[in-house]
Amino acid sequence: MLRFYTAGESHGQALLAFLSGLPASLPVDVEFVNHELHRRQLGYGRGGRQKIEKDRADIFAGVRHGQTIGAPIALRIENRDWANWEKLLPVEGPAEAGNEKKLTAPRPGHADLAGSQKFNFHDARYILERASARETAARVAVGALAKLLLRAMGIEIASHTLQVGHVKLDRAATWDEIRAVNADIESPLRCVDAGVQERMKAEVDVALKAGDTVGGILEVVAHNVPVGLGSHAQWDEKLDGRLAQAVASIQAVKGVEIGAGVAAAGSFGSEVQDEISYDKAAGKFRRSSNRAGGLEGGITNGEDVIVRGYLKPISTLRKALGTADMVTKEPIQAAYERSDWCVVPAAGVAGEAMVALVLADAFLQKFGGDSLAETRRNFDNYGKQIAEF
Repeated sequence: MLRFYTAGESHGQALLAFLSGLPASLPVDVEFVNHELHRRQLGYGRGGRQKIEKDRADIFAGVRHGQTIGAPIALRIENRDWANWEKLLPVEGPAEAGNEKKLTAPRPGHADLAGSQKFNFHDARYILERASARETAARVAVGALAKLLLRAMGIEIASHTLQVGHVKLDRAATWDEIRAVNADIESPLRCVDAGVQERMKAEVDVALKAGDTVGGILEVVAHNVPVGLGSHAQWDEKLDGRLAQAVASIQAVKGVEIGAGVAAAGSFGSEVQDEISYDKAAGKFRRSSNRAGGLEGGITNGEDVIVRGYLKPISTLRKALGTADMVTKEPIQAAYERSDWCVVPAAGVAGEAMVALVLADAFLQKFGGDSLAETRRNFDNYGKQIAEF
């Protein structure tokens, strides 16, 4: 129902994103989209690129008079750094003499070598330009549009940082805490606990001083999600599988957890299942806990959907690792590209976007509708069915 794709390179003219499937008459708040792009650029441990780029989305198709029209939406995010790369990476013809900037020393952990081998380039520049996490800016922009649809149906999405390096928040965060820190653009690492956040900042400082990088864990929470999105019927309809793939697609994410999945693997069943009761006064079923992360059998169960991404330290290190030159095959130090040294909060914003896109797609698969009014009518009628169950 909802399809998107992106185009563009890290140092190209612009990033492009295309989104198809949103119902007509959805109000589009462009400033909200740009606010999401701004949030992605924040965070303690970001590098010099964020001082150059001031990301803003220019919507040039699919929205008129501030509303969707049922047509595909296209948007563009300018790369201001293109001015410094136009002679190095021209669209037509070779780079000007003396302006070549080939990269033949692939970085361990990056797509440089595998991508160059796959596409038969002896220059990783063509690979790293697209493999760069700069691409997530386009995802955040279309994810913001998905958030607008979900928000119109009462569903909210937010993220926070659970871990940076060796420092971890060792308690559960409440939705109110997550929502508050999510809205605080001054929060350096988007951790709900101020004391833990200071220790996280110190961990980032250690990495910077050592010329190293640091990873962590991001948590995305979707609040007020209705029962019944996704399906148990086929493997690719299970919503936890779709969410896991979406979050794992974010650059540097190497693991995904739904709810308390990691802890549950080392527990007895009696310790991890969420017991069910019926609240007669409220007229609804309740669960004693939410270790399942809002998903049972691939279907949302009405609890908050909780997805965690495990982010490895990014691959560009100031203190370069050893590698082998792709041309000479001789030992060499890995190339250094201007980079960040901690991106966990930014990855959280990208995680929100991917979760929003998957949930919005599942929502539209469930409720359909060519216009927002039709979608809302279908959703409201389903709500009556659940209330009468």
